[in-house]
Amino acid sequence: MLHGAPVTTFDLDIVPLRVPENAERLMALLTAHEVHIIEPMKRKLLPRSTDFLRHGQLNLSTDLGPLDVLCQLHDGRGYEELIDHTVAVEDGDLRVRILDLPTLIEVKASTGRAKDRLTVPILLALQEELAKQQA
Repeated sequence: MLHGAPVTTFDLDIVPLRVPENAERLMALLTAHEVHIIEPMKRKLLPRSTDFLRHGQLNLSTDLGPLDVLCQLHDGRGYEELIDHTVAVEDGDLRVRILDLPTLIEVKASTGRAKDRLTVPILLALQEELAKQQA
């Protein structure tokens, strides 16, 4: 959506830098937003900062909405491998980095998930339209 595609998701995916100091900062932020792990038994399990240093994915619920913390992507890439494939997006005082469009398309195309496969043609069409506008 931040690239301009007419698609929405119901959660936010982040790939944080996996170092202890960053994990502690992320945990403090999430604790302030009533974080708990989404799990089948509907228990309100709390994540630990060390969970953000692992290699998997944490599906979390916060008072701001669902958040997926991807310690690394399905192909093994983490923050360090992805940072050079991001662009900055700003809204007032808020500045975030998001995957650039070619990398987002690559990631979505390679997951094997049906919802991602459905999004890829939309993202490819957006990429083509943006290329035409720049020409």
